[in-house]
Amino acid sequence: MEAAAQETRILDAAEALFYGRGLQAVGMAEVRDASGASLKRLYQLFPSKDHLVEAYLRRRDVRWRASLARHAEAHPLGEQRILAVFDWLRTWFREPGFRGCAFVNSFGELGATSDAVAAAARDHVDALKGYLAGLVSEAGHSARLADPLLLLVEGAITTAAVSGDSGAADHARSAARMLLELDSAGSSSRAPARD
Repeated sequence: MEAAAQETRILDAAEALFYGRGLQAVGMAEVRDASGASLKRLYQLFPSKDHLVEAYLRRRDVRWRASLARHAEAHPLGEQRILAVFDWLRTWFREPGFRGCAFVNSFGELGATSDAVAAAARDHVDALKGYLAGLVSEAGHSARLADPLLLLVEGAITTAAVSGDSGAADHARSAARMLLELDSAGSSSRAPARD
């Protein structure tokens, strides 16, 4: 089997197992069995479980953000794209097997003992914040909105995971709309008077 295809199968198996059951609950033998790879090949591609966990998180980050961007960018520029982020979250929350944020979950399990897991979680949050900042900028809003929007996204994910209620996305969307309206109102009041 081609190395790239084998690596993909291993990462697919690792993602299903790690996201579904947690990092510490899953051993390399289970990933081997689920992927169909030999243990020798598994360790050739990923010299340790830490390497495999980091690769899983890095790949998940890229795929997760790409899916979010595809959804948001299907909407017109401006506030609709920002609000579309929360619509995407609602759809994700309703997927079978939704267990919240893989990065928060992983950080909670191993962030204190694994620099790679902590770095992957931080990088994911930073990249998401950067994406939201770009949407805010495109919409002509204040850059300071990126931080509270990030908190709304992360809070909705955690709330939906704990409560099992996809409505957390709708509540966060409403709060985001209020922030955008307040920012628009504040921008109007700060605009210089014209003669």
